[in-house]
Amino acid sequence: MLYDSDERRCRIAAQRAGPLLVEGPVEVTLEDGTIVASDRFRVALCTCRRSRTYPWCDTSHRTSERSGHPHDGIQSDS
Repeated sequence: MLYDSDERRCRIAAQRAGPLLVEGPVEVTLEDGTIVASDRFRVALCTCRRSRTYPWCDTSHRTSERSGHPHDGIQSDS
């Protein structure tokens, strides 16, 4: 689908060590087919899978270091 105006384009800001910031409102389809939505003007989508509110980022990436597989959400106690 092509749009004639930049106004209708979805804007996403990618950060190296953080979430994807998406201008909303947004609708996200999860792996299992579940659809979640937000009417906020900007949302943060989790990319590390540590968020307890996945797919929405809760800033869990700030206090944890990755260990194991990047999508398993398991942290090392050592």
